[in-house]
This record gives sequence, structure tokens and C-alpha cells, in this order.
Amino acid sequence: MNMPEHSRPQHQGDTAHHSEGPGAPAVQPLSPAGTPAASGPPGAPAADPSGAGDANGTGGPAAMGDSADEIAVNALRSSVMRLSRRLKHQRVDESLSPTEMSVLGTLARCGSATPSELARREHVQPPSMTRIVAMLEAKGLVRLDPHPEDRRQKVVTQTEQAESMLVAARRKRNAWLAELVGQLDEEDWARLRDAAPVLEKLAHQ
Repeated sequence: MNMPEHSRPQHQGDTAHHSEGPGAPAVQPLSPAGTPAASGPPGAPAADPSGAGDANGTGGPAAMGDSADEIAVNALRSSVMRLSRRLKHQRVDESLSPTEMSVLGTLARCGSATPSELARREHVQPPSMTRIVAMLEAKGLVRLDPHPEDRRQKVVTQTEQAESMLVAARRKRNAWLAELVGQLDEEDWARLRDAAPVLEKLAHQ
């Protein structure tokens, strides 16, 4: 996103190659499986063909086990959780719980859904989602319509009141976050701006 001019932060100061010819290493024999046989002194551990234990592999931080990656993942987890908690306090309606706000956000993003679908998306048990939907309905923020194909189910849809409240909540949170990132210098803001799509991808996986 492009920061508004008044809120933009101010600048503060595989393949290994072997030579051929006399003395070149012999071709490594193949195992019965058709892969190069393990070499090395007797008793030495066999190499991992998957490369999962290789810090220079492509298996990601979890597979690589690099201490620098572990530190980065830990810092990412901690910072995301702290920012999330602070953002949750930027609410328009203090009577709504973070879970209720999350359900309304899911309905706004994904459209109408059954309570069981909402439970899967929000990672809660179906009975808990049934109670959440009932509270939102009592507050006039969602309505329950008959399912077009299954009479045993209901379809949850957000109301206009919920839509208006979500718009106001997004504006309040965006303003708070814009003020926070406005304290960064240009270099840090550029890094954060470039990382935003990656964070969004992680959030929806």
C-alpha cells in the first residue's frame, strides 16, 4: 500500500564438477536400488538422500534446522502475536469478543456459510460456533436463513449493521497501524511493505 503523505515515515539519517583424466576419482558404484552407494569409512553414518538435514537445502526452516532460522521464526511468532493482541483492542464495539469479530470478518471475506463451515474456518468446535452465532444473531449482526438444499441446516449471513461496524473497525485499526509504522525509517518501512504479501499468504494458509 502507499502510505499517505502525512503518515509516511520520515527518513532517519548442484551439481559438483570433477575433472577427467589421469588421477580423476573413479565412478561411484551404484547400489541395487540404482542410487550411488554410500561411501566413507566403515561405521560412518549414511548421508540423508532427502537433504532434509542439510542447512543449505530447500526444505524450509523446519527442515533445515538452522539456528538463525529458528531465531527468525521465534521472533516472527512473538511479534505477530503481540501485534495481534494490540490490534484486537482497537474495536468499535467493545461488547463483541475477538472471536465474534473474527467470525464477522470471515463472513465478510468468504460470504454466507453454515455454522459447521464457520467452525472449520475458525478452528473451533461446532457447539461453540452455534453459541457464537446465536449471540451474533441476538445482537442483530447476523441472520439465519434456511439452507437451500438441506433443511436440517441454516445459512449464516452478516447484516448491514455488521458490515457498517466492520468498515468502521477496519478504519480504526488501519489508522492505529499506520501511526505505528509511521515511526519507522524509510528502509524499515520498505522492508515491511515488501513483506506484507508474504504475511497475508501465511495468514490464509
